[in-house]
Amino acid sequence: MLSKRHTEILRLLSEEGTITIADLAARLSVSLETVRRDVRPLTQSGAVQKMHGAVGLAGQLGEAPFQRRMREHADAKRAIARTMAGMIRDGDSIMLDTGTTTSFVARELLGHRRLTVVTNSSDIARTLATVNGNRVYMAGGELRSDSGAAFGVSAIEFIAKFSVAHAIISAGAVHAEAGVMDYDLEEAEFARMVLSRGERTHVVTDRSKFGRRGLVSVCGFSGIDHLVTDAAPDAEIATALETAGGRLMLPA
Repeated sequence: MLSKRHTEILRLLSEEGTITIADLAARLSVSLETVRRDVRPLTQSGAVQKMHGAVGLAGQLGEAPFQRRMREHADAKRAIARTMAGMIRDGDSIMLDTGTTTSFVARELLGHRRLTVVTNSSDIARTLATVNGNRVYMAGGELRSDSGAAFGVSAIEFIAKFSVAHAIISAGAVHAEAGVMDYDLEEAEFARMVLSRGERTHVVTDRSKFGRRGLVSVCGFSGIDHLVTDAAPDAEIATALETAGGRLMLPA
């Protein structure tokens, strides 16, 4: 029979997809050993699958990588997206890179009208094209199988032709000293170009990215106007952002 904590573990996994053992312990306010003990019967029954220090619902592990990431920290990303969408007006021009948080932003923009949208994400393009009088321009090139997004020289040259009111990127990592970072060279190069094309620049990311060092630098805090997130970062990041002239934006 499932205990109350077993039920809570399954609920968290159904909402967020894959969760690390450490994050699960923090969410449940128990030790790592307690979480491992609680997870054991769930893995033995086949309901949960373990992988590289994390767990996920067995039935969801066959999802495409992008769809699986859309389930992780979904509530936080939705709140971030609402905050970002509240800064955009009907008729604005926006540029978005590919990422689950920017995809949530696109969904929150379905209530807006007459937007001009430039993106390399097929998910964002599909979400906002052919509705509400929007005009959508998608960068070309080979689409990646994991995200359905275009990268490379042709994609960068395409978006370089545009100037927009709002440039919005996601982030793989946010560090007090290194600023905004990513783990993929092409994604970092594309995000850097996006920021260069915006009158106002925004990074949308959830709290799980704070304190991490990525592999490739995207920009320092001086390169962004707003860091839109779901919870205040630690004092080092907050101070670095403020010193560089950036502003922290949190859900109301």
